[in-house]
Amino acid sequence: MPMAQSKKEIRVAAVADIHVGKDSQGALQPLCAQIATAADILLLGGDLTNYGLPEEGHVLIKELGALKIPIVAVLGNHDFESGKQEELRNLLLNAGIRVLDGEGCEIDGIGIAGVKGFCGGFGKFMLPSWGEDSVKEWVKEALAESLKLESALARLRPARRIAVLHYAPTQATVEGEPLEIFPFLGCSRLEEPLNRYAVTAAFHGHAHHGQPHGRTGTG
Repeated sequence: MPMAQSKKEIRVAAVADIHVGKDSQGALQPLCAQIATAADILLLGGDLTNYGLPEEGHVLIKELGALKIPIVAVLGNHDFESGKQEELRNLLLNAGIRVLDGEGCEIDGIGIAGVKGFCGGFGKFMLPSWGEDSVKEWVKEALAESLKLESALARLRPARRIAVLHYAPTQATVEGEPLEIFPFLGCSRLEEPLNRYAVTAAFHGHAHHGQPHGRTGTG
């Protein structure tokens, strides 16, 4: 996705759900070769690994090692599976990959905010905070992720802002997935900060059979 900033065009590539495993050596090389010649910034939208294991993180770092462009990432649900997400995050940070979790960064005049996000459904079918404590905790998690995204966007100074998430902020991009799993693919609460701070673009992963393009309620 090209973005004009002061007379300089910045090309942004976004990839998600690469699910790197211990045996994935070499699997990303064709993709990385393409990105190296076509992009100035790479965004990774979560599910970077299969099980969130540090060993998988080492493979991922080696796969991305040939890229000489800035890489900005968020973690996905798969990256939490083994309970070693902080170890994985620190591993990637030490390798020079910016892993955002409610933070933002600025690259070449473009502000980037990142958060994993959470599920909960969309529009009038969004899960309400009602009933059992477990349901209320689910909604609380979605609200917390939305607030983290809002805080990150609010701190960005550039007029051009990008958001990168794992879970979908709008139903438009999960169309094509089975209706039964929509509540687990994302949440409209994540859309509110995107509209409030008028992001130029938002990228997410998680949905494997959704749509490549979509719009929020305000476009």
